[in-house]
Amino acid sequence: MGAAGSKLEKALGDQFPEGERYFGFENFGNTCYCNSVLQALYFCVPFREQLLDYYTSNKSVADSEENLMTCLADLFSQISSQKKKTGVIAPKRFVQRLKKQNELFRSYMHQDAHEFLNYLLNEVVDILEKEAKATTKPERETSSSSSPEKIANGPKAPLVNGVHKEPVVTWVHNIFQGILTNETRCLRCETVTARDETFLDLSLDIEQNSSITSCLKNFSSTETLHAEDKFFCDKCCSLQEAQKRMKIKKPPHILVIHLKRFKYMEQLGRYKKLSYRVVFPLELKLSNTVEPYTDVEYSLFAVVVHVGSGPNHGHYVSLVKSHNHWLFFDDENVEMIEESAVQTFFGSSQEYSSNTDHGYILFYESLGPTTK
Repeated sequence: MGAAGSKLEKALGDQFPEGERYFGFENFGNTCYCNSVLQALYFCVPFREQLLDYYTSNKSVADSEENLMTCLADLFSQISSQKKKTGVIAPKRFVQRLKKQNELFRSYMHQDAHEFLNYLLNEVVDILEKEAKATTKPERETSSSSSPEKIANGPKAPLVNGVHKEPVVTWVHNIFQGILTNETRCLRCETVTARDETFLDLSLDIEQNSSITSCLKNFSSTETLHAEDKFFCDKCCSLQEAQKRMKIKKPPHILVIHLKRFKYMEQLGRYKKLSYRVVFPLELKLSNTVEPYTDVEYSLFAVVVHVGSGPNHGHYVSLVKSHNHWLFFDDENVEMIEESAVQTFFGSSQEYSSNTDHGYILFYESLGPTTK
């Protein structure tokens, strides 16, 4: 990337952020899904800072006990400590560890970037939880394990031998975790039953010519439960018609939104990519929240883009906002782009279009406090 790197440095000139590094990642055969997500996470400043702090304070452990998190921390440390401002780094150790740990990522087939992000965050959480438990005495078993703030990953949290893990709050939770509340109102007695669950990202159904705001409204729209879907009301002691809706009880500091662009089509017997145009704003105001988190504002800082017409082939790139500049990362290549270019990744307003570059995972950072 010599020429491209110097071109980027020339483009930024005196505005090149002090201490920042912009490095492309070598592709090891269809590892663009990994490269694009890692770039988004590197420029998620709270995540990068916490990971590098962890690496610095656990350097001796990281050298002797390799796991996916130590490999990731080592990669981030390599980037941040480069003497050059731009260039290419080979995330070989990280990719080798990933393939060693999970057979899903071993093949050279096209992988899903969202599945990888999900796996990586949950893996880091598991490692941090194990370390926390190894350094602290076991808490009394009477401590509440249903507290939503403490459950690792809500419904995604794995069970160990059928037993719930002792809840631990890690810095990953402090950065990415939010709480949803599922409210069900019995239409006979009007009793409202609320059930909380945690999330590290929100997966949203999409429609043609829509927006993130409308997708979030649909996510929180009221659904009527009737006929075979009736709700068992504890107060009525019987199945009753009810209304159900999902709202965000506690928004996360970093909001990760996954657009469900790959849909299983019954008539085709396979998955199809939805190239729908979904507008994602640079500044997002969350409206489907509960008190006191009304109208929490977020700023877009990264987009993982899927390039291609189908789910089983294609390419991933990422757009990143760093120090008020937008950058385009495509494996080894890094270049500066105008902010206005972000809208070219919204999707296609017509089904058959030459544009196959579509926003897939969005990363937003809260502009205000998300702890009250």
